[in-house]
Amino acid sequence: MREDKKYGSFYDKLSVRNMKRSARDYLVYMLTMILVTALMYAFSSLLFQNELERQFTMNLNELMGMMVGVSTFFIILIVAWLINYMVRFMLEKRSTEFGIYLLLGMKKRAIARLYVRENILLGGVAFVIGAAAGILLQQVLMSVMCSMVRMEYHLRIRPDGGTLLMTLCCYGGCYLLALFHCRRKFKKMNIQALMSARRRNEEIKEKFERVKQMLFPLSVIFILLFWKLFGRLATTMQTTMFVVGLVITIYLFYLGLSAWIICYVRRGGAAVYRGQNLFLLRQFASKVRTMQFTMGTLTSLFTLALLGASFALMFSDYENTVLDGKFPFDVQIYSKEIAYDFAEEKRVIEEEATVSSYYIYHIYTDGRNVVNTWMLTHLQAWGAMYRNADGTPDEAAIERTLRDEYGDGNYYTYDTYMGLTDYNHLRKMLGYERVNLGQQEYLVQIKPRLEQEVQKIGEELIIGNAAGDGFLTCAGIQAEPFSQDGHNGADYMVVVPDEVLIRMQPYYTELVADLDGTAPIGLQHKLKELLPEEDLDVQGHVAGDLCRGSDTIISVVELCLVRDNLLSELKYMLASIILPLFYIGLVFVCVAVTVLSVQQVSDAARYRYRYDVLSKLGLSRTRIEWLIFKQLAAFYLCPALLAVVISGRMILFASDRFIMMTGVPTVVGGFFGKSAGLFFGIYLVYFAVTYVEFKRNILQWKRRGSLW
Repeated sequence: MREDKKYGSFYDKLSVRNMKRSARDYLVYMLTMILVTALMYAFSSLLFQNELERQFTMNLNELMGMMVGVSTFFIILIVAWLINYMVRFMLEKRSTEFGIYLLLGMKKRAIARLYVRENILLGGVAFVIGAAAGILLQQVLMSVMCSMVRMEYHLRIRPDGGTLLMTLCCYGGCYLLALFHCRRKFKKMNIQALMSARRRNEEIKEKFERVKQMLFPLSVIFILLFWKLFGRLATTMQTTMFVVGLVITIYLFYLGLSAWIICYVRRGGAAVYRGQNLFLLRQFASKVRTMQFTMGTLTSLFTLALLGASFALMFSDYENTVLDGKFPFDVQIYSKEIAYDFAEEKRVIEEEATVSSYYIYHIYTDGRNVVNTWMLTHLQAWGAMYRNADGTPDEAAIERTLRDEYGDGNYYTYDTYMGLTDYNHLRKMLGYERVNLGQQEYLVQIKPRLEQEVQKIGEELIIGNAAGDGFLTCAGIQAEPFSQDGHNGADYMVVVPDEVLIRMQPYYTELVADLDGTAPIGLQHKLKELLPEEDLDVQGHVAGDLCRGSDTIISVVELCLVRDNLLSELKYMLASIILPLFYIGLVFVCVAVTVLSVQQVSDAARYRYRYDVLSKLGLSRTRIEWLIFKQLAAFYLCPALLAVVISGRMILFASDRFIMMTGVPTVVGGFFGKSAGLFFGIYLVYFAVTYVEFKRNILQWKRRGSLW
């Protein structure tokens, strides 16, 4: 005890000094931990300081909490892995120093305590700075969310105890687990193990290289098969097996790549003795061999980051370009009762808002489903689900989906029609131009995203005229937003002259209202309370006869539509998905690049001797710098490019389906290009910092009387 008190001050000073040195040597790691802490604090605040939760239903707040919780769980796993990796890495790098401490008479317990204290100080400094930055970032995050839901936000820069405690528990828990594991490992090491630990990690064991090199072409072949077959896998089991095989391939790829390079050098390939290729190949092979598992993990992180960013961009693009057109009317209400007058609904609307005008109209049907059949057999969304092998309509499948109570709810049982007068009145309310039809003509009103797919519908649809002794011809297709998620038809509406409606029956009734100004918060909920119980399920969701059309990724099935309320709720829901996906992607990229950067910067001292030898052999400073650039670029690009290749196939497939199902005006490769650009932007920042630091450490011998 006396000895501990005697040397306590000395250990404290030594801990602080070593902490400062580690912060300088592992600056990239420190910056990443500060960024992670700031992000963790900002997103944890959505659970404790979310000022928007009072504006939305419990279900939406639960969704936000669930998404933040899930993303935080994955972030904790990755941050714990990073901290454990870095603590163990720094221990191995300083193993010689600790071995010398033992030789000088320091006790192993004291050295372990010293190392733990250094890392606690290092993590504590990063936490304090990161938490302060997180308080500011939280304001940015809330400002972005309020902007998305069209609400005003006022800055309130203040720390929150719950948010701070949650961040500290997540961050501190990761650190303490890593330090506890490292301390146990340290206690089992002796002087010899400490002195040889660093050298052992630098050794390259070359065994069975000719066999291992076959893993490289086999991995490439599997990845090519993945590109060809992904999207064609029919069952969940096939998809699961393929994904498991892909994960294994990622790790075996680096083992095979290292062995292939070693064998290539051994047999004296054509590129080996060109320039400094021999030096680069040996350096790259040795690094990949010693880090093959880590490289596989980094590739997986990069792949997940690209996927997360791409999906976030998809939903963001939908929110910015398509969502506003989903609800063109201020208020719209459906009723299956033909003579319904909407008196109660009008009363509630007038109590809450100022109404410019109402309009009540009917949707009609002729009791047939020729238009439904055409849609089910021609739209890309359905593929060949409703076609026979010879391409003809599968009448049994169509009948089943349209009439069965367990049908998918995409289209009404019968085709939907609207009279020209009603149609033009609604167009006038929306600010669209009036359309004209001849007595023997009809037109098709379609969702904007389906316009190109239905260009030939007029050539194949047969619609009878008013007299029943002739047919109407198609006068064109209109594709403006027209509330076609079950209200004005599902996907489509056939508009006919009013005279043709004589031979049809009213199908259901609609009310639309034009409001002065913005709808008040809660109007949607108050109108929903007027719905009969049979139109709602046990959870309060719509269970009536309303259909949604071919929308599958994002669909809104509501008997009452209040534009301003629904837009705010849906934007909040999308924010609950978009922001956590960006959060996960950003942290995964930063964690992975941090490992790459720390590995290279910490090895600079070892590479310094090798580059010094090259300089003495006549290599100029410019060529040395270019060689350093190529060495770092190869090490950085290898896991990044493999991740781009693997994630690219998934993202392109998902983008194609997303664009088809939602109608966002983006080319198929747009989301992948944007996410890759964001990814490599962060990548270049880390690469630039690593290159500058690595080059500075390598060229330090200039001041020591070298050839330069």
